[in-house]
Amino acid sequence: MNDAYDAVIVGSGPNGLAAAVVLAEAGRSVLVLEAKPTIGGGCRTEECTLPGYRHDICAAIHPMSLVSPLFRRLPLKDHGLKWAHAPVPLAHPFDDGSAAVLHRSLAATSATLGNDGDAWSAMMSPFLANADALFAELLQPIRFPRHPFLLARFGALGLRSCASLVHSYFREPKARALFAGCAAHSFLSLNAAASASFGLVLALVGHATDWPCAQGGSQSIIDSLASYLGSLGGVIHVNREVRGMGDIPASRAVLFDLAPRAVARIAGDNLPSKYASQLRAFRQGPGVFKIDWALSAPIPWIAPDCKRAATVHVGATFEEISASEHDAVNGRVADRPFVLVAQQSLFDKSRAPEGRHTGWAYCHVPQASPVDMMERIERQIERFAPGFKDVILARRTMFPADIEAHNSNMIGGDIGGGANDLAQFFFRPTLRWDPYSTPNPRLFICSSSTPPGGGVHGMCGFWAAKSALRQRKTITVTS
Repeated sequence: MNDAYDAVIVGSGPNGLAAAVVLAEAGRSVLVLEAKPTIGGGCRTEECTLPGYRHDICAAIHPMSLVSPLFRRLPLKDHGLKWAHAPVPLAHPFDDGSAAVLHRSLAATSATLGNDGDAWSAMMSPFLANADALFAELLQPIRFPRHPFLLARFGALGLRSCASLVHSYFREPKARALFAGCAAHSFLSLNAAASASFGLVLALVGHATDWPCAQGGSQSIIDSLASYLGSLGGVIHVNREVRGMGDIPASRAVLFDLAPRAVARIAGDNLPSKYASQLRAFRQGPGVFKIDWALSAPIPWIAPDCKRAATVHVGATFEEISASEHDAVNGRVADRPFVLVAQQSLFDKSRAPEGRHTGWAYCHVPQASPVDMMERIERQIERFAPGFKDVILARRTMFPADIEAHNSNMIGGDIGGGANDLAQFFFRPTLRWDPYSTPNPRLFICSSSTPPGGGVHGMCGFWAAKSALRQRKTITVTS
């Protein structure tokens, strides 16, 4: 009997749609199944506070989208995707009213870092000279590198802890805090090995391209992928929850844009018990507590540069950020949490009614934490933006349990696809040369729990689709 589809993708996040696009471009018939009424996974936009205020429910700022080899070649602009760019990618305020700023220009960034400016430039310059090659190496699974010396140089810095790196390179608080804020995107303790790699990558992306937001909301990225997929003949069905393999139409291959535990639950009987157990043992990282605000005016930052940035890192010193991240990893909530703030409406007027604004923020908390962090987050912002609470018209808070309810892949509020400690980051979701394949030659995993991990870049889906295409006996062109 002929199979109905060459491939079925379970889950419509950026990686699921990326996998579907790559397969459809190769001439395969593709069906995407989404459990929710709206496609997008962690990349959805909704009016969740007041009418006319469009909020990114999870992913909001997209540095990795601009350096993704896949997204750079796809005709997403032709399918409606436009980027909104702020004058500067990132600002980091301090208690004295000043701010360190990550400019696209190395020289301009150095000028905000005082005596550490030259050290910052010396760290970044060698990689910026070969940025495209470096990002291509980092956005793939472990393979023999095409640029081994470049990657070795990056590894010599990136495999260190953030704490070790900043104390080796920087002597003053501003550079240490700016780098630490970037490294904290790792969801790791800043004393953990390889936490420096996240700081390097995000700072380099800011210098090489930008940290933009999508006009109209992160949903626009998803809608453009879906539109392009439709032009290739791909099909998407929403409200199609998959509880078991019997819920998946006949197909030659199945790719799961799901957390490893969900793959084990759905496909366990079709996988060797040892492998299924390994998927169930996959470790999650800390969760997040998230707030969306409808605002009557922009956030009233003291530091003028914060009013020019799409992203603001709130956490003052390296020591404060480090303590906050250490607490989240070790099961405690911080009294002064490190807060990641996005203010898309300053640069994308479609996000709020005329003259009004949106705010978006989260902090890291322990897995599945039930602690209400609203007051602590707002107190942190008020510290650098007095009067912030006076411009709040409405808010929506999301505990880790709410994050998981919105997207079941984000177990315990983990938005990063799993713990990023050194062993699991390189060998996720299990120790296999091809991490996207499973022992069942028909089943593949394409979520952010596979390399290269979290972020809206689609490369997990790209590499999973390539893995499926190599299985010529499994997935062949429908006759």
